[in-house]
Amino acid sequence: MQLPGTGFIWFNGQFVPWADAKVHVATHALHYGTAIFEGIRAYATPKGPAIVGLKEHVDRLFQSCAICEMPIKYSNAAVTEAIVESVRKNGYESCYIRPLAYRGYAQLGVDPTNCPVDLAIATWPHGAHFGDEARAKGVKLGVSSWRRMAPDTHPARAKASANYLNSALVIGEARRHGYDDGIALDVDGFVSEGSGNNVFLVMGGMIHTPSVGSSILSGITRGYVIRLAKERGLEVREERVPREMLYTADEVFVTGTAAEVTPVASVDGRKVGTGSRGPVTTALQNEYLGIVSGKIPDRHGWLSFVRS
Repeated sequence: MQLPGTGFIWFNGQFVPWADAKVHVATHALHYGTAIFEGIRAYATPKGPAIVGLKEHVDRLFQSCAICEMPIKYSNAAVTEAIVESVRKNGYESCYIRPLAYRGYAQLGVDPTNCPVDLAIATWPHGAHFGDEARAKGVKLGVSSWRRMAPDTHPARAKASANYLNSALVIGEARRHGYDDGIALDVDGFVSEGSGNNVFLVMGGMIHTPSVGSSILSGITRGYVIRLAKERGLEVREERVPREMLYTADEVFVTGTAAEVTPVASVDGRKVGTGSRGPVTTALQNEYLGIVSGKIPDRHGWLSFVRS
């Protein structure tokens, strides 16, 4: 994910040049992981840039902050407008958008009570997360030795920066083993999610995906894809998924704001299905990408257009 180093960042209520968006080294979040973020995308469409799932992402930002006792000093409407204005001011037709709420600089010590909750919004160009080729040929995944958090340790439903140390370990191990990404199991050994994506399996025309009780982040794209699948008459089961189902599935795919809908070619070196993108994955991928790019009508209201 290449950062531009130019343009403007919305920083505590005002736009500042990219190079000037700085924090103090004693910022609480740097020491204790007290930060919440979102990953949002804007796509180029015939009507101009359109932000996908803007309301859902902003709502989840506030929900995550509520879970982690980090009150944002701006309203939901103000943050929403700041995101739109960030894309507009930087002149992007398509981009990745990163709102970040974090405990700022006041005092050091685990107790964050007296540290302010600051907010920044950065935008930058971003293409296919795994590369354009992976959309058709799929990615190679490996089951990680690192488990997802137990439900009474970290709040998996919060998109908290602290949770992503786990993700960094998962993908770091996967890359060392020659995989594109890893799949983490939950504390009981059932499939949880990838380092930054949700996992789906297709077996006998039925779709299986780990439930929200499997230490997953309830992905916005995950919810969209479930809706598209049900509209096609496919049964979607949100349930505990045993690891061995990864080796017997007809198709496996992952979803996420960055990952979009990406087929999985192999897991632990074992070919998934035919080893190529399957028909269910293809249909859902084509429809999702068609909607977010404006080539298919947005019947669900997922897009927020930047140009009024």
